[in-house]
Amino acid sequence: MHQAAYLIALFALGSQLLALVRDRLLAGTFGAGHDLDLYYAAFRLPDLLFATVASLLSLYALLPVLSRMEAEDASRVRSLLEHMLVYFFAAMAVVSGIAFVLAPQLLNLLVPGIAASSSADALVLLTRILLLQPILLGASNILANLTQLRNRFLLYSVSPLLYNLGIIAGIVWLYPTMGLRGVVWGVVFGAAMHLAIQIPFFVAERGGVRVSWRESWVALWQVLTLSVPRTLSLSANQISLAVLVALASFLAAGSIAIFTLAWNLAAVPLTIIGVSYSVAAFPTLARLFAGGDHSTFVKHLETALRHIVFWAVPATVFIIVLRAQLVRAILGSGEFDWNATRLTAAALALIIVSLVAQAVSLLIARGYYAAGDSKKPFFFGLIDVAVSVVSAIILVSAFHTSQFWRYFLEAALRVSDIPGTTVLMLALALTLGSLARFIVGWLYIKRDFKLKPALAKLIFQTFSASVIGAAVAYWVLAVVGSHIDINTTLGVVFQGAVAGILGLIVTGIMLWLLGNQEIREMVALVRRRVVPEPIPVIIEPTDVQSS
Repeated sequence: MHQAAYLIALFALGSQLLALVRDRLLAGTFGAGHDLDLYYAAFRLPDLLFATVASLLSLYALLPVLSRMEAEDASRVRSLLEHMLVYFFAAMAVVSGIAFVLAPQLLNLLVPGIAASSSADALVLLTRILLLQPILLGASNILANLTQLRNRFLLYSVSPLLYNLGIIAGIVWLYPTMGLRGVVWGVVFGAAMHLAIQIPFFVAERGGVRVSWRESWVALWQVLTLSVPRTLSLSANQISLAVLVALASFLAAGSIAIFTLAWNLAAVPLTIIGVSYSVAAFPTLARLFAGGDHSTFVKHLETALRHIVFWAVPATVFIIVLRAQLVRAILGSGEFDWNATRLTAAALALIIVSLVAQAVSLLIARGYYAAGDSKKPFFFGLIDVAVSVVSAIILVSAFHTSQFWRYFLEAALRVSDIPGTTVLMLALALTLGSLARFIVGWLYIKRDFKLKPALAKLIFQTFSASVIGAAVAYWVLAVVGSHIDINTTLGVVFQGAVAGILGLIVTGIMLWLLGNQEIREMVALVRRRVVPEPIPVIIEPTDVQSS
């Protein structure tokens, strides 16, 4: 699991680096203003369709069904996937057609502030182009079931790289001649490449025994039984984001851009840590549960949990300390000024507080999906939505009525001299919803699967080591900042890089001195990959069987 997780994390890092390049190009080209708000607002309807319809045949619902079929007759897998693709394209043709026609009315609900402005026609046009995206990504995710089933994590991990490359191509080559339309056509091109990379492996799969349409209908019903609650759970997240973006559309120009860019930055460690481990663990968890091996299932879940906490705690602490340098180095170019940098950094700090909770929540959901239970993750998602939306409304109101609350938060985040700070309440609301989801999910999964992870020592080790390392990083920031010009991008990058590297080295040393098990496992894994183990002269039969 660790090697698969590290492989996925490596490519996730590459994908996220490209995503950061994408966001830097967007921020530098448009700045935190109306045009970037318009671009992000155009994603609301396509993203909602992807979460509610295109993901009905998603990996986490279809893979358990395919795993059972593979155990009976592996040659029938491709035929079943072909049937699922037919059902998918038929459903998406109808839903996307309706969304295309009703786009103006639907956008009035999703982003009312922009839909009522002079940019309404442009918003509708961009949204209609982007309706191709959920169709292409949904089909790609169906084919990804085969790559996951065959443990082809490399192929699965390459597709997000191509998606972001398509968007970057749209910004660099199509925007100068086509404007925002060129950027969204780049998104569609990236989604097409996301699908195209999956097709050769699917075509190469042996056909074998054909599945009848009646059998595929039965399988489809099984998948929908699992996926509808899961899809509702995923759409709950989209509904939460949609409501927050809708509120942002009424705030100062650039609020949608600030909120979205901060969320995108927070998604980098979440993807690298939470998604990598949960994706790597899921196929094995599904097989273990299907085989009735409950004890190994729980052990696998606990191991993934410990490593998520091990990576997520230091990431949280260091991102909070280095937030301004990170945002300025990644987004600070062109039209993205210093005020936008500080406001985005403040929003990032509020969102990243919930990194551990969000990463563990991903694993909790995968654990339930592997066990064939999609209802509880849906329930957890509803709690997330309710807390996020209600707290956003309350916090925005309190931010304008309570001078003490407003001045306290602005002073704590060092943004008291910047206009448009109300958007920070949306970031805080998002974090409160994530924390509520985690707390409820954690209580349930401990009860349902009898989890007894010994996390107290791990949390103490990672948090204390991270705080010491972050303190060193903060001191280095001050020292380096007094000797170089930090008003330039190169100066900020150098300052943040030196502080971050030295802080991480100190953190690693402290973890080793504290006897942390996870860092010793990581070092041992790297050593095994770099230094090959000697070949034994005699191999016992039991060794061959155990391998």
